Amino acid sequence: MKTSAQIKEIFTSIQGEGPFIGYEQLFIRFSGCNLRCEYCDTNHRENTICFTPKTLLEAVEKFDIKKVHSISLTGGEPLIHTAFLKEFLPLTDKKIYLETNGTLPEALEIVGKNIDIAAVDIKLNSVSNQGNLFETHKRFIEVAKKNNIETFVKIVFDKNIELQEIKTSAQICKQCNVPLIIQPVMRGNKLKLTGVELSDILEEFLGYYKNVRLIPQVHKFIKVE
Repeated sequence: MKTSAQIKEIFTSIQGEGPFIGYEQLFIRFSGCNLRCEYCDTNHRENTICFTPKTLLEAVEKFDIKKVHSISLTGGEPLIHTAFLKEFLPLTDKKIYLETNGTLPEALEIVGKNIDIAAVDIKLNSVSNQGNLFETHKRFIEVAKKNNIETFVKIVFDKNIELQEIKTSAQICKQCNVPLIIQPVMRGNKLKLTGVELSDILEEFLGYYKNVRLIPQVHKFIKVE
């Protein structure tokens, strides 16, 4: 039986989150996720196409990938398709940028040697309603570092963020020596927090770790996918 994965879309666009904002990437949006975060607006089941590693490579090569910075694996959660990625990733020599919820360290162990950059979420219960995942996130970041993956952490937050969440997540990033990007929840292209609220939350993070930046979803402001 051939390995396959359900993929919602393949497209080129501008990266709008984190320290790689502004780079053009080829996005492969995988269907399905092992979490159900309350702020997620992705329908994982509709309008998907089944690909094998070979047919996905053929689809990717129809784009002018020489001009893009990297191939972004996004979703959903790409790492639930570990067997598929294990076959697909060695087929391309393009830089691979993984967007992940950071909860599947065992899966990253399997494909980590083929990942160049990892944008790793730390999910806060105050906004995602997924419980306490800090230890799992820490293990995931440690696996990424062990595999020499250029890693940064992204935290989505709203006004309900708790001081203990700030302290714990900042300490994890400090211990693992990875940059931390904090990203406010948005409604369309509008921020849900005031400038004062954003500044105060950033200051709280900086009290525990200095390598923290506040970066909203820029692609929503400039209205690109």
